[in-house]
This record gives sequence, structure tokens and C-alpha cells, in this order.
Amino acid sequence: MSQLSIETSITEKIRACSRDIIELRRYFHQHPEPSLKEFETIRRIKEELDTLDIPYESVGETGVIGTIEGQAGPGKTILLRADIDALELEDAKDTVYRSKNPGLNHACGHDGHTAALLGAARVLKEQAEYFPGTIRLAFQQAEEIGAGARQFVQGGFVEGVDQVFGLHLDSSVLVGEIVSAAGATNACCDIFKIQVKGQSAHAARPDKGVDALLAAAALTVELQSIVGREVSPLDHVVVGVGVLNAGTRYNIVANQAELEGTVRAFSHEARASVLEAVERVARRVGEAHRAEIHFENYDAAAPLINGAEPAARAARVAANIVGEAHVITSQPKSLGADDFADFLAEAPGVYARVGTRDPKDEGTWHGHHHELFDIAEEGLIYAAELHVRYALDYLNS
Repeated sequence: MSQLSIETSITEKIRACSRDIIELRRYFHQHPEPSLKEFETIRRIKEELDTLDIPYESVGETGVIGTIEGQAGPGKTILLRADIDALELEDAKDTVYRSKNPGLNHACGHDGHTAALLGAARVLKEQAEYFPGTIRLAFQQAEEIGAGARQFVQGGFVEGVDQVFGLHLDSSVLVGEIVSAAGATNACCDIFKIQVKGQSAHAARPDKGVDALLAAAALTVELQSIVGREVSPLDHVVVGVGVLNAGTRYNIVANQAELEGTVRAFSHEARASVLEAVERVARRVGEAHRAEIHFENYDAAAPLINGAEPAARAARVAANIVGEAHVITSQPKSLGADDFADFLAEAPGVYARVGTRDPKDEGTWHGHHHELFDIAEEGLIYAAELHVRYALDYLNS
């Protein structure tokens, strides 16, 4: 088969299974499950892989990785990833595929990611005789809490992978447009907790106690100086405190307080420097207030940094799908995080974005994590084709 006929065949095959992709997306949308509890979701994914005769291994309790071996000889290995978890959020849409699980909603597009990769898997399996090497299909749990990708990494499922590819549906981008930008596109997400321990006393005799509330308040203010005085103005960094709990009664000096906040940065260096500063400032402020400080940090996601060559490849491949005029190679960075960064820390690759905003349908204009979030389902077809074409282009290069 000539390269031209293969190219035409891919488009035709994706279009031929477009209804199945959309139906899968609607099924997952109706049955959302939270992070690390995606039991029915992964069961349905395994059913599809069984139907396609694609072997797989479980990753943790609710993840899976499938394998398609090319029949054109040995070669490189590429990993394609889709995240599968939903959000703890009511689904306020009035659609036939509205969530059937109260308080849960696929309001970030992971249902579409899963359906698109399953559609791509069908076509890639059919094309196996035409490519060398190996394709791994990662259906990843718990992206929303930054606990899924690391299970694939720590389990050794990314070992020997030469390149990784992923994509995210995007309601801020018009359907029919694809984004592939090199460099840092998403910030890290670190979630820190600071416990402040003081000593209680009557509010009328504060000198007899150690005021944890006052120390926590001072610390909250002082943390804001890190970005203003310890970070280059050319770097984009956030240090935010979203929770402060302290005290038990109006006339008691608080003997404990707890702060919870986040650090966001676009480079590994800035991230490490700011985290060190947060802990240092916390301990120094605590010392100044005679309070005891306990600091802990949860590493939810590293900065997401796309490789230059993979980003260029994705842009070139995307142009074959939507036309060069509809490929975006420069887009503002997002301080939102994505644990696909954990895959990129193991192998070069790119995380693309596929538009799902229909200018004629206001229901598709809502931002991610909104209770009315929905997509233009045509974007699923572009996403599936992007997976297929990127994998084949890489393996055949």
C-alpha cells in the first residue's frame, strides 16, 4: 500500500468509527467516577481492548496499559496516554448523556480523552502490518489528584519508551483547531500544609500562651513576599494560601493552626527554589512567634514541558488533519497542572490540545471544571486521528 493510500485510509477508518467514539464518550460521561475509584470505567475500557484483541496489563487498581506490536519489524516504542477520572461536581446539563452518578461529572473532558484513544486503538490495531515498533496505550487513573501517572512510572511501564504523546480537549479553542506548543505549557502543582503549634491561654492573658493563629496570619502575609522579592519578575510563579484554620473559641488563645496552599511554577529550578523558600519562611516566622512548625508538601505534578522536536512533529501531523492555518504553535501558558508531566520526565514528547468549542453552540463555551461543561463532539474525531497519525509518523520516521 502506498503512503498516500495509507494516509487516506487512516482518515476513512477514523471517520468510519466516529459514531462508536461518540457513543463511548457519552457512555463514560453518563458513568463518571472519581480519582482512584474508576472501577467501572476501567472495566469498560478492558472490554473494548478485549474486543480489539489488544493485550493489556493492569496498573494499580484502576489503570491499564495495552500493547500493539507493529508487524513491520522491530523499532521504537511510543506511549499514548488518556486520563480517565471525573470530578466531584454536579452535572447541570440537560442532555441525554447527562451524568447518572449524583455529584460526579466528567467536566474536564477525560471521557473524551478515553473514547478518542480507544477509537485510535482500533485503527492502530488494523494498521499494525504497516508500522514497526511498539505502541503502548496508557489509560491512566487519578489525573485530577496527581496520583495516576506516577503509578505507571513507578511500575516500570514507561521503561524503554522512546517517546510519549498525549492530548487534552480544550473548550477555549475552536473545534477544528489543534494546539502544539514547544516548551513549558503547564505549571507544576505542589500542595503544601503547614501546621503551627502554640500554647493555649485565656484571651485576657495572651502573654501566658503562644498564639498559633497570630503566627499563621503573619505567615500567610509573609509568604506573599517570596514571589515579589525572591523570584525573577520574568518568571511566572504563584504562591497561594487557600485554607487557614485556627482556634476553638473567641476567648482562648489558639494553640494550633493549619495552612494549606499551593506553589505553581514553569521550571524545575523555580519550583525547587520557591518550595525551599516557603519552608524556610514558615520556620523563621514560627520561630519569631515562639511557635512550632511542621511542614509537608505533596508533589501533585511537575512542570509540563514539551520537547521542541515532538511539538514540531505534532504541529506538522495536525496540519494534515485540520490544515496548517488551523494549527496553533504559540499559546499562553496555563497555571493549571497535568500529571502527564510525569511521563515527560521519563521520555521526550508533547502534550497537544484539541479544540472543542463550537461557535454556534454556547453549551460548549464553558470552562473546564464547570458544572455545565460540554464539548463539540467533532473534536473527538480530530483527537483520535491525531493519536493515530502522530504514532505512525513517529514509528515510521
